[in-house]
Amino acid sequence: MTKTTWDNLVFESPYLAVVTAKQLLQEGQMTEAYSLLESLEESMGRSERRAVSSQLTRLMLHIIKWKYQPVKRSASWVISIRSARREIVESQQEMPSLNKDFLNSIWDKCFAAAKQDARDEMGKKAEITALSWEEVFENKYTIWEDDDLT
Repeated sequence: MTKTTWDNLVFESPYLAVVTAKQLLQEGQMTEAYSLLESLEESMGRSERRAVSSQLTRLMLHIIKWKYQPVKRSASWVISIRSARREIVESQQEMPSLNKDFLNSIWDKCFAAAKQDARDEMGKKAEITALSWEEVFENKYTIWEDDDLT
């Protein structure tokens, strides 16, 4: 079968793709099984990259809102920032290629999307030209003065 056929199978049903790969291995069709597994691996990688991109955009969105709407800061923003950071770290642990270099490669695209989302949510344009690594991944965001949690 062709790579396109395997790509279509992976798209339609990753589970069925795994079952098919197992069957191919049992039948000794190593080349076909390898090709199918490569398609599955590529698909899973794309999915993880999209997930990290989405989390980085969400993280940046809430930090932009944090900077430009201090009177509207809420626990839900703190939780969103913390959970986006956590999900990015978890994805990086599962897929080490989603490292700082990868994040830097999608940074500008995610920042542009976050600015647009922030404008729509705030009802005004945030006059921001950049977010630093420190602002996004290291600064502490909390609404509690006595918060000693990291």
